[in-house]
Amino acid sequence: MLGPKHVLVSLGVFFSKLAVVSFGGAYALMAYMAQEVVEAQGWLKLPEMVDGLGLAETTPGPLILVTQFVGFLAAYREAAPFAPLVAAVLGAAMTTWTVFAPSFLWIFAGAPFVEDVRHNRNLAGALAAITAAVVGVILNLAAWFTLHVLFQQIDERHFGPLRWFAVDLASVDKTAVVLTAIAAGLVFWLHRGLIETIAIMAALGIAAQYLMP
Repeated sequence: MLGPKHVLVSLGVFFSKLAVVSFGGAYALMAYMAQEVVEAQGWLKLPEMVDGLGLAETTPGPLILVTQFVGFLAAYREAAPFAPLVAAVLGAAMTTWTVFAPSFLWIFAGAPFVEDVRHNRNLAGALAAITAAVVGVILNLAAWFTLHVLFQQIDERHFGPLRWFAVDLASVDKTAVVLTAIAAGLVFWLHRGLIETIAIMAALGIAAQYLMP
């Protein structure tokens, strides 16, 4: 009805593919999703994607709900023929459905065979390899977001199939560096809990915005 190029259709197709072929949970797919929605699709700007991750980490619920943030903003900006807010709600609903439905289907289809998988050496080896790959993908996510939070100027370089990021050290965000160091100290040195750390860092972040706009 809306045509294959409409944003709601594009959101449904993109997040359906993402949900079907991704393993390892939200952290494993976040870097790929961020690059696609910012660079390939142009639905969000990079600072907005970083803000979306911060919002998803700060609020209750699974991290994967950052996809709702993406769907909401993407549909809001390309709302026709709907009102912007109506389109945004539909975009958020579309991403929620297409992200979660395949996971439930996989679980329902595979649940009767879980015990057999555990005793099958070949499949167990494959699962171990996937787990190791997921660790690497999560590390990539940490590096990707670290660079984009701490530095304001980042250039992507290519050499054949290789790709890396070159940062401009002069563009370092000193406030973000200080807040990161405080958060690390709270977690690793003072051993504060997650909720307490988030509350403290949120308060410090608000104060930093007023003191150093």
